[in-house]
Amino acid sequence: MRGAIFNALFLSAFLFSHYGANAAASEAEHHLNATTSAARKLAGSCNIFSGKWVYDASYPLYDFSTCPFIDDEFNCLKYKRPDRAYLKYRWQPFACNLPRFNGLNFLEKYRGKKIMFVGDSLSLNMWQSLSCMIHSWVPNARTSLVRRDGIADLTFLDYGVKLLLYRTPYLVDMESQKEGRVLKLDSIQNGNYWIGMDVLIFNTWHWWTHTGSSQPWNYIEEGGKLYKDMNRLIAYYKGLNTWARWINRNIDPSKTKVFFQGVSPTHYL
Repeated sequence: MRGAIFNALFLSAFLFSHYGANAAASEAEHHLNATTSAARKLAGSCNIFSGKWVYDASYPLYDFSTCPFIDDEFNCLKYKRPDRAYLKYRWQPFACNLPRFNGLNFLEKYRGKKIMFVGDSLSLNMWQSLSCMIHSWVPNARTSLVRRDGIADLTFLDYGVKLLLYRTPYLVDMESQKEGRVLKLDSIQNGNYWIGMDVLIFNTWHWWTHTGSSQPWNYIEEGGKLYKDMNRLIAYYKGLNTWARWINRNIDPSKTKVFFQGVSPTHYL
């Protein structure tokens, strides 16, 4: 979960540099503009990917026991994980300092906007982490959480901020056919769910490497032809090219910021 928290922190810091403020009060707006200016300067002058994990006694940024958005299978402390030192680390770039996350500023900054995570359980972890980080700042804020059609939609009602999650391990389609479950490398039919977002954060990787009983498909399809299997890196490359073409055809970069997250480790052993 530590990597997911870092990703949520990085996204919040980076995104501050791309959207105008809409603060409710002048004091909040002044503080928000200062944060935005610092984040913009940081994004243009520092390689935040070059750094290391450092111990920080003030961490974690939220209390697992008071956050209502963590699924049980990812709630390590609820089920008595004995060690807690892993919660005390934050990412420290070598050349600069990341602004400390401020959930209230985040909500003011993204008032009326929609942020969607799209991908596998890494996307789920980031969605939950960001939700909990915001909630820790506004624990009494009115929220609505709706889950339907594979989408989780968390809304902070007083701000109109939507944090959405669309679960899809491959980004490209996987469907049931008479031959069995088919992974379609050249098809994205469910992308309509992704349209209209202000921010899209994608990820996919480790499911492409699964074999045997943990492999959820029976065949791979490309160009109307079925394959029992193929080199997984080649399949991943083809699938990502389909995703990239979909982005180029359907997303206006002047209206929607698109991020692709890095590779996640396997966490089911």
